[in-house]
Parts: sequence; C-alpha cells; structure tokens
Amino acid sequence: MKLRSQISMMECAPPEMAEFSLELAMTDTLKDHIKKNISRYYRRRIIWPAAALAFLVILSFILPVRTFLFPESFAAGDSPRAFYNSDKTYVNCYLKGLYFTGYRKQLFGNTTGYYYYTMSGNDCIIVLLTGATCDQGTPSLDMASFDAKIEKNSPAEDKLLNYLARDLSWSGNGITKNIQPFLLSEPASTNALAVILRWLLLIFIVYASITLVLNIVYTLLPELAPPVQRLYVYGHPGKLLEQAENELSTLPQLATEDMYITQHFFIETSNYGIAIVPISAITWIYKYSTLHKFLWHVSAISYTLYITTNHHQVIRCPKNIKSDIDGVMDYLAEANHSILVGFNEKNREAARRMEDSHTVLERLKKFWGQKL
Repeated sequence: MKLRSQISMMECAPPEMAEFSLELAMTDTLKDHIKKNISRYYRRRIIWPAAALAFLVILSFILPVRTFLFPESFAAGDSPRAFYNSDKTYVNCYLKGLYFTGYRKQLFGNTTGYYYYTMSGNDCIIVLLTGATCDQGTPSLDMASFDAKIEKNSPAEDKLLNYLARDLSWSGNGITKNIQPFLLSEPASTNALAVILRWLLLIFIVYASITLVLNIVYTLLPELAPPVQRLYVYGHPGKLLEQAENELSTLPQLATEDMYITQHFFIETSNYGIAIVPISAITWIYKYSTLHKFLWHVSAISYTLYITTNHHQVIRCPKNIKSDIDGVMDYLAEANHSILVGFNEKNREAARRMEDSHTVLERLKKFWGQKL
C-alpha cells in the first residue's frame, strides 16, 4: 500500500512531527492525483494506434496501400507501364472505344471477366471487364468507367495476344511492339475479397486515427476523459472531479495500492482503468477471485472488486489482493448502509430492483419537471 511505505518513513520522528509530515507528504503526493493518473493512463494508450498508423505508412512504401484505398485516375493516353512503375497499381479508369475480343476469363467453369481492347495512340491496351460493366460481353462500348488493377500479363494473356493478333490479321511481332505487357483488370480490383479488405482497412485507419486523437486529448485535458464524463449522471462532471480531488488531497479515509475512499467518493487509479464513484450511488459490491495457472499448477490468485451503481454502471477493479478488497468493502458498507455486500442471487435481484426503481423515479422527475 502507498500509505504503508510513507508511514514507515515517519516512525522515527516525534508523534506530532510525524503526523504533520505524513499529512504534508500525502497532500503533496495526492494533489491532482486523479488527473495525473488519467493523463498517465491515456498516454500509455497512445502507443498502439500511433504504432499501427506508422506501420501502415511504412507499408505504403512497399505495397500500393494508398492507391488501393484511393485509386488514381487513368484515362486514354495514360501509360499502364508508367503507373505500374510508380506503384499506382489501383486506378479509376475512364476509357472510350472498347472492343470485345471474343475471349472470356473463366474460373472453375464460371466466367469472371471479358477481355476487351482499346487503342491509346499507337498502343493497344487489354482490359478485363466484369459482366456488369460490359453487359455480359457487348461487342463494343463507346465509354466505360470502372475501377481496375494494373497487372502484368500472365502466360494466358500472352497467349490471348497471339490469338487476338491472328483474329485481327496482325502480325505477332507487330502487336507485341504496340502493346504494353500490362492488363487493366476490373475483377482484381472489385472482387469480394478486395472490397472487404478495402473497407476493413479504411475502418481500421479511421478507428486508429480517432483513438489516437482522443487519447492525446484525454492526456492533455483529463477532465474530458470518459471516467470523468461518466459522472454526468450524478451531477456536473467537472465539479465532482474537483470535489473528489480536494477530498483525496486532504488525506483519504482509506487507501490501498490503487483504490481510495474519501468522504463522498470511491476512487480507483490503476493501470487497468480509472473510476470515480459517489459512495451514495453504490448499490452492490462483491469480489471475484481468479486463479492464474501455468500449465496445471496454480501460480497465483487475484481478486476483482465489482461495484454496481444505481445508474446501471458497473466498475471493475481487477488484479487486487484479498485484504485490500475486504478493507474497501467493509468501509463502503459502513459508509453506506444500503449497499448490498457479497455475490448471491438474493443480492443480485435486490440490486436489479433498486436500479429499476431508480430509473422509474428519474423518469417521473423528468416528466413532472417538464409539466411544471
């Protein structure tokens, strides 16, 4: 416990001096204690979203992540080779004058695409379109707009070029001189896997970015953090925070390693979370033990304190020792005699009825307040 180490340092001093020094030390130690721990808690949580976004930035230098999410514009006159060499693999195409080659791409007997060609200056570009874009193989398309992936020709596409040259009475050498060995493939960009991956990546980036920004804000402005804002059901969050800070800084009535009880609040400031709860709002408290095993041997036992409030809030205080939790439970039960202590079916039903009755009462107050 924090108090224990500080008390032991004062044992050699005279009683009056020891008492004064202890209060002064606790006042200095616990001044703005909640805010400091909120900042520390969310500062640690900055690491993973920042690392994830940094990893994506590094990955974008290796893989075409940016164009995968936001395809580049590709129009007639653009070179597939230049885009491919610049890692602009995914493109949004706007092409005119596409002609069906008569060949289709099949997978397990199902048609997955239709091969078209279009001329861009002296170059011939092969395009693989989905059935929806080309209406299942329309002989020609005046214009087509679609997303595609620029791929190098596979052996099958090279063979297609020879067949196409023969069908169009082109020489094999002539067509290979005027065609780039790249394919605009719509199915490769719009298949189900690519769409799902694109959405998952976008959601992850948005989530990581929002998490990073919020954690930075909560670190700099702890009064805006969720543990403080959850106090709105009991009153003004900022005023309640200041009241809890003042009570904590003037020596708490009970203190463990990361749990404190002041005149009006239960406070937790651990690595697993921050909680500020008015003692008058607590309806039910109990502890739960957890066995930590290594292989088949029990290596340790930890205890979690559960606190339920009359506003359906449940606070978990994990990884504590039994004596600390027992002390907290005894003190809370003494401070608020209406608190239910211990886990059993009777207490669970009683706590539920208390929460439901409180909710109904709040609704009636709001209703009559509006009427008046």
